[in-house]
Amino acid sequence: MEKIKSIVVFCASSSGNRPEYLECAQRTGKMLADKKIRMIYGGGKVGLMGAAADSCMQAGGNVVGIIPDFMTPKEIAHQGISELIVVGSMHERKLQMHEKSDAVITLPGGFGTFEELFEILTWVQLGIYQKPVGILNINGYYDLLEKQLDLMVKEGLLKAKHRESLYFSKTLKGLFDYFESFQPAPGIFRIDKNKT
Repeated sequence: MEKIKSIVVFCASSSGNRPEYLECAQRTGKMLADKKIRMIYGGGKVGLMGAAADSCMQAGGNVVGIIPDFMTPKEIAHQGISELIVVGSMHERKLQMHEKSDAVITLPGGFGTFEELFEILTWVQLGIYQKPVGILNINGYYDLLEKQLDLMVKEGLLKAKHRESLYFSKTLKGLFDYFESFQPAPGIFRIDKNKT
């Protein structure tokens, strides 16, 4: 695959109960800066999102946040990043994150993180997004999700090739190795994402 220039990071707007999650977000941000890869994310200054963005900026990285306008009055929008893009809706936020990224890293998160992840996986399945999608599985946070996806394949509700489009790794190095060797699988359709 072509050289990765931008990676979107999906993660929580909370810090969680384990310091390992915060450390994981900080390491991710720093590694992106060290590799000269632009970080794209949801634009918040709090939780794991804020920790990853701060770490990337402190290490000299380039961070682009994309946030819906209704979230900006809540004072969670990060004003200390390279660029903050304010959009009109959650859908537009995800569309821009996907368009501006060459790969996806998913850190621990809640409903919002899962929603972002599963929309992009649906786009992969349909052939709209043909870039690598990875999960950094810290402390076994995503073990049950991995088992659930395997069960979906076993029960005939998810094709194995689509299950394989989500890569699980316990290390950042493992994710980057996967990204570098990634070859897209054919989707069900070839769809223009502007028509979805």
